[in-house]
Amino acid sequence: MTQSTDRILPGILLMIGFTVTAPVMDSFAKLASAEIPVGQIAAARFGLQALILVPLAVALGQIVRPSAREAALHLVRAGLILCATTAFFAALQAMPLADAIAIFFVEPFILTLLGALFLGESVGWRRIVASAVGFSGAMLVIRPSFAAFGAVALLPLATAFCFAAYMVLTRQIARRMPTVALQAWTAVAASFIVLPVLVLCDGSGIGPLDPVWPRGPYWVWLAGVGIAATVSHLLISGALRLAPTAVIAPLQYLEIVAAAALGYLIFDDLPDIEALAGIALIIGSGFYVFLRERRLSLTRPPPPAP
Repeated sequence: MTQSTDRILPGILLMIGFTVTAPVMDSFAKLASAEIPVGQIAAARFGLQALILVPLAVALGQIVRPSAREAALHLVRAGLILCATTAFFAALQAMPLADAIAIFFVEPFILTLLGALFLGESVGWRRIVASAVGFSGAMLVIRPSFAAFGAVALLPLATAFCFAAYMVLTRQIARRMPTVALQAWTAVAASFIVLPVLVLCDGSGIGPLDPVWPRGPYWVWLAGVGIAATVSHLLISGALRLAPTAVIAPLQYLEIVAAAALGYLIFDDLPDIEALAGIALIIGSGFYVFLRERRLSLTRPPPPAP
């Protein structure tokens, strides 16, 4: 077994671990949302992530004081990921887990378009067609969900837009900062934004933001959200470090399978035929984009030697 294979196989295993752990986080969030406001669930998610990752980053010697520009980027990124998380948790209050995640998976196509607009990345007609097919699949999932749940079905789409913008900003800073430190600062910045809002809204009667005192198992659900979020981020970061993106990115669509299984086992939810057709279109177009990118990367000539 070659050294490259030794690295790729653990990377694939870590990515598979992520595709299982991320829906576990969403399942905890859906369980907690029966009584806990979504803003409080998001605060638990980022607060626990900060409590876990900041000491880890310090132990690894990765925490350094960010510059003013980096601090501003952290706050903007935190605002985007906070909006994405809150919107998705709000969707999970009403929607089946697999349907919400399937709609969110238009995010790679949105990221492709944003990368072309703001980062100058080239986008050929094939990727544009694949993006259009992916959006069509999302519409197949959204349409019955919209009929059943109303505008809530659009929240995973809002999550996809916010997360794609978050990823564009992440590309601007990730090359200059270690992964654990980056995730730690993101969690700290998100907590810095959401916790004062919850304090100000305490007793206000604003449903999504008025915090409540958790009862019984809801402490477990909130802790599960934060712990699963932290573990999933570490797993995907490790996978990206060990294996090429073109190898592990298609595996992310296993997340829909894990979400459907957890949705059935925990909430007795299953996607209908129209939603399954939409999920198939999203997965198929996503695989096409990733496989084409992989083929292009293999045929692209190497950069000239210095």
